[in-house]
Amino acid sequence: MKAAVVFYSLTGNTRFAAQEAAKRLHADLIEVRPENAFPDKGVRKFFRGGKSAVMKETPKLLPYAFEAEQYDLVVLATPVWAGTMSPPIRAFITENLASLRDKALAALVCCGGGKTDKAFERIETLAGGHALKAKAVLIDPKARPDQDNEKRLDDFCRALKG
Repeated sequence: MKAAVVFYSLTGNTRFAAQEAAKRLHADLIEVRPENAFPDKGVRKFFRGGKSAVMKETPKLLPYAFEAEQYDLVVLATPVWAGTMSPPIRAFITENLASLRDKALAALVCCGGGKTDKAFERIETLAGGHALKAKAVLIDPKARPDQDNEKRLDDFCRALKG
């Protein structure tokens, strides 16, 4: 099964998680970035990012290399902002919706804690009701590495290989 891990990361936690998942899955790693970068510190980080997530914005993305026909599995890796996926991942799904419909999808989310169920639900809904093959939540995997994150990531990847 040929896989791609598509990710957006603001602070490096999701990048770290996506890289680790891609290694374990022998998957291609594809980063999506908005043309207008989100602030990465201070109150503007939370205000602009949170507002953009709540308003379901789909920012214009910088060019990225994704050819859907090459993949059987697409893992979406995103930080959780205001209880949902990041706007760049929302934009990626929206731009590629037709080609994602016949793929196995999975989601890997990173957060500082709290509830993540709505993030998974919103990814599934945006993907046209497409059920996720696997889901995993990692708590600040780069900033605060621990055995629980490692186990969740291993279980996630094992479920995708099976």
